[in-house]
Amino acid sequence: MLKVAVLLIAGAFSTGALAGAKCDKHPKSEWMPEADAKAKIAAQGYNIKKFKVDGNCYEIYGTTKDGKKAEIYFDTKTLDIVKSEIEK
Repeated sequence: MLKVAVLLIAGAFSTGALAGAKCDKHPKSEWMPEADAKAKIAAQGYNIKKFKVDGNCYEIYGTTKDGKKAEIYFDTKTLDIVKSEIEK
């Protein structure tokens, strides 16, 4: 019974870790400053509700210019989109 509980808990934690994106690792000195990243992302038409660092990625939760919910991961140096999940 204890083994089953441990496996279920371990599975829950590993699922969350797989949901993120794999961004290239850059030295922090090469990262685009967060304020500049936010401004450029907003200029692309995204409304940022939450902005955070997730590992080696910048991640936003917000909406597109069409009002669709979006979760997007950006490269911290180039601001290229690495992974996106946009409401259909």
